[in-house]
Amino acid sequence: MKKKDIEIFDVLSLRGPNMWTYRPVLEAWVDIGELEEFPSNKIPGFPERLSEWLPSLVEHRCSIGERGGFLQRLRDGTWPGHILEHVTLELQNLAGMPGGFGKARETPITGVYKVIVRAWHEEVTRAALFAARDLVMAAIEDRPYDVEAAVETLRGLVDKHCLGPSTACIVDAADDRDIPHIRLSDGNLVQLGYGAAARRIWTAETDRTSAIAESISRDKDLTKQLLESCGVPVPEGRLVESADDAWEAAEDIGLPVVVKPYDGNHGRGVFINLTTRDEVATAFGVALEEGNGVIVERFVPGLEHRLLVVGGRVVAAAMGETASVVGDGKHTVSELIELQINSDPRRGSAEDQPLNRVRIDSSARLELKRQGFDADAVPPEGKNVLIQRNGNVAFDVTDRVHPSVAAHASLAARIVGLDIAGVDLVAQDISRPLVEQRGAIVEVNAGPGLLMHLKPADGVARPVGRAIVDHLFPDGDAGRIPVVGITGTNGKTVTARLLTHLLQLAGEHTGLACSDGLFLDKRLVQSGDRANWDAAHRVLMNASVTAAVFENDSTAILSEGLAYDRCQVGIVTNIDRPDHLGQNFVEDIERMFSVLRTQIDVVLPDGVAVLNARDPLVVEMAELCDGDVIFFGLDEQLPAIAAHRAAGKRAVFVRNGDVILAVGAEEIRLGAAADMPLTYAGRVGFQIENALAAVAAAWSMGVTLDVLRTGVTTFDVGQIDAPGRFTLFEKQGATVIVDDAHNAPALTALAAALTHLPAGRRIVVYGPGLDRMDDDLQAEGKLLAQTFDRVVLCDDLSVQRKRPLAESRAQLRTGIDAGRKVQVIDAGERHAAAEAALAQLERGDLLVLQADEGSAAAMLDLAHVWMGQPKPAMAA
Repeated sequence: MKKKDIEIFDVLSLRGPNMWTYRPVLEAWVDIGELEEFPSNKIPGFPERLSEWLPSLVEHRCSIGERGGFLQRLRDGTWPGHILEHVTLELQNLAGMPGGFGKARETPITGVYKVIVRAWHEEVTRAALFAARDLVMAAIEDRPYDVEAAVETLRGLVDKHCLGPSTACIVDAADDRDIPHIRLSDGNLVQLGYGAAARRIWTAETDRTSAIAESISRDKDLTKQLLESCGVPVPEGRLVESADDAWEAAEDIGLPVVVKPYDGNHGRGVFINLTTRDEVATAFGVALEEGNGVIVERFVPGLEHRLLVVGGRVVAAAMGETASVVGDGKHTVSELIELQINSDPRRGSAEDQPLNRVRIDSSARLELKRQGFDADAVPPEGKNVLIQRNGNVAFDVTDRVHPSVAAHASLAARIVGLDIAGVDLVAQDISRPLVEQRGAIVEVNAGPGLLMHLKPADGVARPVGRAIVDHLFPDGDAGRIPVVGITGTNGKTVTARLLTHLLQLAGEHTGLACSDGLFLDKRLVQSGDRANWDAAHRVLMNASVTAAVFENDSTAILSEGLAYDRCQVGIVTNIDRPDHLGQNFVEDIERMFSVLRTQIDVVLPDGVAVLNARDPLVVEMAELCDGDVIFFGLDEQLPAIAAHRAAGKRAVFVRNGDVILAVGAEEIRLGAAADMPLTYAGRVGFQIENALAAVAAAWSMGVTLDVLRTGVTTFDVGQIDAPGRFTLFEKQGATVIVDDAHNAPALTALAAALTHLPAGRRIVVYGPGLDRMDDDLQAEGKLLAQTFDRVVLCDDLSVQRKRPLAESRAQLRTGIDAGRKVQVIDAGERHAAAEAALAQLERGDLLVLQADEGSAAAMLDLAHVWMGQPKPAMAA
């Protein structure tokens, strides 16, 4: 059998909600070539090899819906695309990342599949995908493959790139409460929530953790002084300057004593239960190397405990243990440690191992010396040899903590000033007050580790991540600002800019990412097309933003996913013949529906979908919305509006030229559409629709009627607020319109608007735009012929395309030739073509300058020059 290798020829990282799922995924385009003729049941031994290498595949239920379902599909026969999906997920699972969502879908091209897998981290999942390809090919070709090595490589990538367990538990707890998160660095700096409502964490530190409090916690002597002054039990002690001074302090305090760095952490350089001058001197030397000073203090008998204080409340407690070995008369102390202690599977460096391996450090050597041994000594049979007096604090004792002990720990955290603190104390019995047993708090730590509470060596795991999230976000606070997402074929940018204008008038500090650029309030931060994931994330990370508006076309959703997990308002302007059919294997309008519905799928339960009642496909989206629905339309008799109002729901529509806001039978007149500059005295129908969509969204967000009325009458479409979206200029009896019409539906709407503008001769400067299907270009050409007397075809030479410009122009010409006979001119580059057309204008002419593919600014400049006017500055 001749077999072609499985080729992964493209991988898209969909970092937000997408047509497949709410979660980030990788979408791989996979060509299985000749293997299309060889499903798994036709490859001898393949199912057996694969299940032997990955026995845990038995847990994959697949479409059969039961354990072993995928293996049954293997035996019955399935294709490499589907197999690649499951193997990728299983490799991720073996590397320590939950398998999650997966799909494999055919494309219109035989042998080419889309394989979609949950991406916990893009780099890790990408590596898992290609490892899965290699594994599957090895199993197909019956050659060896080192599964364990592949998994170990992936584990290394997980450790390197994914969030640590402490941070991850907080993020997971936030996710459980529907609080979004954004990772701000390659480390553990994470933003919880959006915009002005967001909070930030760095492991167990938060944006409420003060730098002063951290500094105090690092200064052990200062911490102790502050605690002691407030009545918190602490061990007596002081800073010392030399070994001799350390011994003098030990004699003053009373033996035994503890010697430790005054600014150390993680227990390094800490020596306990010291009773001789030599021990104190040795400990002083090591402690000085570990820190910038040394403290000698009273030895407190008992075991170490760590109490986690969050927001003034003890939420978890763990206890340490002694570590010792029993001699057998044969093995050395070092060998006994490995045999009797480190052999415990709970010990190790992996995240699922709560106990560290015991090693013979300077403190352990001192403990052994005290008992007359060293690491190479062979203790007699039955002799108990103490290695560590206090080892890992990893045994849960939360339910045993005495209320007074918890009160002391909480007070200690408040005194230091930490919102989250790891309070270390020593006590013989944590269920008794400290005073009764001369117990004491020995340290208060910022940024405490959480793993001991998440995966204790013994006892119940504690939901410490949830405690931290609840501390940052009280009940009812999800860390969200109002987010509005807008999609559809046409009208997205105008709707976004008008809505942003309305929200600004209502007092919101807005962020807007759209085709015109990235705006913060009225300031243009970044020009060009910013209707993309990166620009939207910049808005969501901005702590000054109280409301965000995002434009999302189908290409962005297909190639990146949405930049936000959920939104308050989702707007769909229309799903007329979309621009991007044919891209990403989306060949028909039904599949495009599945793409654009993503915007409505993510509307929050207390949110609103704003939908165009004119468009049947958009109307279908109403039943997909978790929240409420507002329909808008030019005609109150549209079936969707009539039925919606009959059910007591909201709608925005036009009656006799007036914009009406309705809740069931109740109506409020907003004003005349003709009074809105956007509509050019009510002559431009598609702009009226855009205004209705923006008004409906703002209304749903609580913007008052007075603000709505002011906003729609002060939005200056012609010059500043939405330039290039039917911007009209008139001079000496000639009319120039700059408009971004670039598809058949937009041209149809433009033609309808032009019927209200009489002209002796209609001219258009028009280009074929980005790569589009032949049928679409021909439809555009036919509409151009029906609408204009002269068509000047031009090119945007700076725009990269897959197909030659001549081919696209030829398809436009085919459409034009199928319409009425008009004058067609091939004029080359767009700017020169527009200049020439303006120079030839005569009284009574109407010229449309298409402003597509980022050419709006240039076309507007030319129109202003023609008018003899300076170009106004762009604003939000």
